[in-house]
Amino acid sequence: MKSFSEALMLELETQLEAIHTRHHDPLPHALEAVLVLVSFLEQLKLAFLKQKGLSKEDEIHFFKEIKPLFSSRLTYYSEIYRIESSRPFATAKGIRKYYREELGKLQLFVERHLDFYHYYRKGCTYLDDKYFLRGIPDLLLPLDSFRFQADPRFSTSHDYHVAQLMANNLLGPYLEARITAFEPYPTPLSATKARPLKWTGSKVGLVELAYALHSDGTFLNGTCDLKEIIAYFESIFEVDLGQYHRTFFEISARKTERTKFLNVLSDKLLKRMDDRDGL
Repeated sequence: MKSFSEALMLELETQLEAIHTRHHDPLPHALEAVLVLVSFLEQLKLAFLKQKGLSKEDEIHFFKEIKPLFSSRLTYYSEIYRIESSRPFATAKGIRKYYREELGKLQLFVERHLDFYHYYRKGCTYLDDKYFLRGIPDLLLPLDSFRFQADPRFSTSHDYHVAQLMANNLLGPYLEARITAFEPYPTPLSATKARPLKWTGSKVGLVELAYALHSDGTFLNGTCDLKEIIAYFESIFEVDLGQYHRTFFEISARKTERTKFLNVLSDKLLKRMDDRDGL
C-alpha cells in the first residue's frame, strides 16, 4: 500500500502543478483541483478496500498518515473554492476583514478539538486504536456529524480531523497572502543588482533544498507552488533540474540519511558557529 500511495501522490502532485500553470484565478484553479482530488481519493479507496488481512498497525498507519495526505488536499481546495466564491463585493478594507474572519475560523476548529490537537501535535499514540481504527466509534469521544455520514469502510472517527488540521496549515498562509494582496500600499522590492551565481553543487542537493523550502512554506506565505520554486532556482542558478519529481522520489527511497544535503549544510554551519574565525 505504501508504494502505491507514494506513486499516486507523485502523479497527483504532477496534475496539481499542471492545474496551477493553467489558472491564475483561484476559483477555477480550486474547482479543477477538487475534481482531480475526488478521482484520486477514489483510487486510493479502491486500492485500500482490496487489502486482505490488514493488521491493526497497518490500518492505523493508513488512516493516520496516508489517507489524510490526500483528503487534506481535497479539504484545502474545497475551502478555497468556498471562500473565494463567497467573497463579498466590498472595498479592499472589507475584503481584508472577510479574509481575517476566515482566518479566525481556523483557530476555532483547533479550540473545538483542543484535546485531539495536542494529542496529534505531540505525536502521541496511546489512543490510536480509538481514533484510527474502523468500526463502532467510542461515543465518549467528541465526534462531528461528518463521522456518521462517511463511508465506514474508508473512515475512522478522527482521520478527518487530521486532514482538517493539515488543510488548515495550508489555508492559514493562503489567507494571510490574500490579506496582504489587498493591502493599500505594498512595499516595493529593492531593485539592487547582484552578480549572477551559478549553482556548482549537486543537482540532487538543490532539489532536496527546493522541496524543503516548499514544505516549510518559505516563499509567499506558503502559496508558492513547487514548480515555481524549481523554475526560479533553475533561472537564477543557471541549472537544469530535469525530472525533479523522480529525483525527489529517489531521495525519499534512500535507506539511510534521506536529507543528506540538508544534514551536510547543518553540520557545516554548526562547525562554522563553533569556529571563531567563521564569524
